Amino acid sequence: MPLLRNTIFVLLALSLTACSSLHQRETLELGGDAKAWQAHRKQVEPVTSWELQGKLGVRAPGESGSGTLFWLQRNAYYDIRLSGPLGRGATRIQGDDQQTTLEIAGRAPVSAESAEALLEQQIGWRLPVEHLLWWVRGLPAPDTASRLQLDTHSRLARLNQSGWTVEYSRYQQVGNLELPQRLQISGHDLLLTLVVTEWKPRLPE
Repeated sequence: MPLLRNTIFVLLALSLTACSSLHQRETLELGGDAKAWQAHRKQVEPVTSWELQGKLGVRAPGESGSGTLFWLQRNAYYDIRLSGPLGRGATRIQGDDQQTTLEIAGRAPVSAESAEALLEQQIGWRLPVEHLLWWVRGLPAPDTASRLQLDTHSRLARLNQSGWTVEYSRYQQVGNLELPQRLQISGHDLLLTLVVTEWKPRLPE
């Protein structure tokens, strides 16, 4: 009986240790290594500035297309440029946590406080822009609840958050960082496929 009791205490302690290594809003699916995930996340989280180039595919009700993507991130400021998807021509969205401006070829620039509302109003895409800043790095956004599935290297394989599903099928080594190379984001009648052709992260000095 004492042996059984001690075994239960050890298992409980291990369980609490695993839970304490996750953010309060994260739920890790069974089989994931919480400590290894914490180490990976700790390494990637400080990257808040980068340049990224890639290809973006979009599928929405009644329309689909693909194009190239350039993404400049400098802490809170972002400048995202799309060329070609859905026949819209050049599209640029830039801003920070205070204001966002959307520019579409042949139209006057439009600004708003909310990037999500602006995109939905102007082009019909209901995108969680603030979450994308985390998802593109292979991390869940910390402000809402999330469910995580990890791959064999304790990186995100699948993420469910705020009504969206993000699936990571490939990573790439960039210096000492492992960053997503191919991911799919689905939800709200929208499917985005991003293939990153070049990552240039900037670590804080």
